[in-house]
Amino acid sequence: MKVDIEKALRKALRTGKVYLGSKRTIKAARKGEAKMVIVAKNCPKEVLEKLRKYDVKIVTVDKTNMELGALCGKPFSVAALAIIDEGESEILLT
Repeated sequence: MKVDIEKALRKALRTGKVYLGSKRTIKAARKGEAKMVIVAKNCPKEVLEKLRKYDVKIVTVDKTNMELGALCGKPFSVAALAIIDEGESEILLT
């Protein structure tokens, strides 16, 4: 089954618990709270290197950090976000 990641992300933001931002995402991955990490296609290499140290699924979306921020309904860029609780979404199936 193919999950529409954009639709699933919007639902996870609405019904679950999602941390936005590189620092918070790295912290969640380090603590083992993140079930999944989503990064923008232009996410800084140093952020990706830090995230790869942890046992968490990393999904790169074909969106820039500005587009990912807009998808999350935020007026700022989002290079990385952590799914803590997927809520009613099926985002973890991607």
